Amino acid sequence: MWLRIFTRVASAFATLAIVSLLIFSSTQLLPGDAAEALLGQQATPESLAALRAQMGLDQPAALRYLHWIEGLSRGDLGTSIGSGVPVASLIREPFLNSLKLAALAAFISIPLALSLGLLSVLRLGSIWDRGINLGALCAVSVPEFFVAVLLTYLFAVQLGWLPATATIRPSQSIEQQLRALILPTAVLTLVVTAHMARMTRSAVLNVLTLPYIETALLKGVRRREIILRHALPNVVAPIVSVIAVVIAYLVAGVVVVEVAFAYPGLGRLMVDSVAIRDLPLIQACGLIFCAVYLLVNLLADIVTTVTNPRLRSAGRGQS
Repeated sequence: MWLRIFTRVASAFATLAIVSLLIFSSTQLLPGDAAEALLGQQATPESLAALRAQMGLDQPAALRYLHWIEGLSRGDLGTSIGSGVPVASLIREPFLNSLKLAALAAFISIPLALSLGLLSVLRLGSIWDRGINLGALCAVSVPEFFVAVLLTYLFAVQLGWLPATATIRPSQSIEQQLRALILPTAVLTLVVTAHMARMTRSAVLNVLTLPYIETALLKGVRRREIILRHALPNVVAPIVSVIAVVIAYLVAGVVVVEVAFAYPGLGRLMVDSVAIRDLPLIQACGLIFCAVYLLVNLLADIVTTVTNPRLRSAGRGQS
């Protein structure tokens, strides 16, 4: 078991190293030039050359990548080209805002999705089951930006109940911040709940086909008791994996929602930095998204390994 956990950790670090190379290479393929974006089209060749030398853009890409990795090993994410401020100070508040939005959506969607998935299994074949499946399928099929536009038009433009933009400022009260977060949280919750409810239902139904479940049914054990007492404990591992994917998506996949509602999160910061070719900021945001995704999945693998009796017994047998 411990060897499996160590292998997962080593694999995560190796994946992160490969991802860092892909992120750096991708930013080099962006059209345009950071120096030209800063100085404008009227810049002289001398000023462009001086600015490129100041930003290190005149160095070979391989050397710049090594300098970037060396800085990361020291906790230095670089300096923003657009503002000249350290990247770490620029991303701190947007990252906390993204975590705030993701935590709020997860707090609502995870219990709701698990409840709907279990209700669908408990009422298998009933109108509840068909309604949950149909609603989840519709929610999965509709793009996030369309849901964002639809909810904004309905609740912000037509009814005027909620603000159209999710602007968060330190001067706002808790009530004002929560009110601004309602629409983006609703969009994320709708999509995540649909995915998770369907996957929870499938995981429980797969366990119900196992021989020990059929034996319990032949003994006359009630279906509700079988699901809650026998099947549910054995779907902890797949449900944990589903929750990990959901949390990773909420943290790393909120770019569309943040841009749609002008939410000051890390996703919107990355999109804005692309417009001005702020390469250090783009690279830092992309690496943070990937690191969070890998970390959440690594924790899910560890929890799955620890809670899986087969893996624990296999580890004791090997020892």
